[in-house]
Amino acid sequence: MATIEKRTSSNNEVSYRVKVRMLGHKAESATFASLTRAKRWAQDTESAMRDGRHFKTVEAKKHSIGTMIDRYCKDVLPTKRNPDHTKAQLLWWKAQIGERVLSDVSSALIVEYRDRMLAEPVKSTKKVKQTDGTVKEIITEKRRSPATVVRYLAALSTVFGLAVTEWKWITRDQNPMPDVKKPKEARGRVRYLSDDERERLLLATKASANTYLYPITVIALSTGMRLGEIMNLTWDDVDFQNKRIIIHETKNGERRAAPLAGRAFDELTAMDKVKRTDTKLIFASKKTTVIKINDEKVKVVKPILITKAWLTAIDKAGIDNFHFHDLRHSCASYLAMNGASLAEIAEVLGHKTLQMVKRYAHLSEQHTLGVVERMNKKIFG
Repeated sequence: MATIEKRTSSNNEVSYRVKVRMLGHKAESATFASLTRAKRWAQDTESAMRDGRHFKTVEAKKHSIGTMIDRYCKDVLPTKRNPDHTKAQLLWWKAQIGERVLSDVSSALIVEYRDRMLAEPVKSTKKVKQTDGTVKEIITEKRRSPATVVRYLAALSTVFGLAVTEWKWITRDQNPMPDVKKPKEARGRVRYLSDDERERLLLATKASANTYLYPITVIALSTGMRLGEIMNLTWDDVDFQNKRIIIHETKNGERRAAPLAGRAFDELTAMDKVKRTDTKLIFASKKTTVIKINDEKVKVVKPILITKAWLTAIDKAGIDNFHFHDLRHSCASYLAMNGASLAEIAEVLGHKTLQMVKRYAHLSEQHTLGVVERMNKKIFG
């Protein structure tokens, strides 16, 4: 039952204090400058209590976007792979709308900041060494790509999902994310090496002062593995007997096996005969890094850095518009052109669905034509 008490302040301002009491519910109160608003609030609160909606609304009013993100960053994020990117994305949301309580967050609000994210320029600073030895900072501005915005939305959606399913801070119908449309991403890049480019690149990497660069490039071309997957390989991951590499840390979090054949197999076999004994890393740096574990200093060997050597090799090979990750695209493209199905390419690259490998479909058209021609010849003669 609701009671409304009229109050007059010392400066003659009138307000209305509402109290709502109902059996089985905690008493609620609020103050309004208008009697009409006070009555409406009383009716809405009583209705919510009778329908069982009041507790859920109260819980959503207790927590803000900021506290929700803080809890996720503290309790959940440390268990995830590559948490730094996700944390940066969530901190952007916190800076923009962190003070908003969950009960006031709507899909329209998220859409507003989605569009703002797409429109606002982002500054980046690059240090360039001049011929006189001085270092110059070059500041550039560019807008975030739709793919980047999709990842920001996905990070926030994950946190809202936990607020619904595990923390019970909001209900499913209070979650704004399902109604937010994702920006359309550009078609995936397909840049692969021509036969001539491939030979030039292999010659350049073989001549590199970094003796690891050539086998790393060969493995990337042969297996389609990502750079991070290759650089973190240990000798325990290589199964010479079954000719495969076991990749434990993948982008989608699932372990997979990459077939090891041809020149990649030969390179690793040769390296295995002269491998280092102070580390299990295959492509280990000569330098050691000292870290503290329980107040004790421990020397750790990290993977070698190949960025400078890679850029030098690309330049010497005379190859334009090509990144290391394009070696993965090259591997997939070669598979498609040599008759591999999309399902087989997805299995080699470690994709869960065929969506990511559909970009290579046009490269296997000749193979598809051959399959249809053989079928027609068999059934029609």
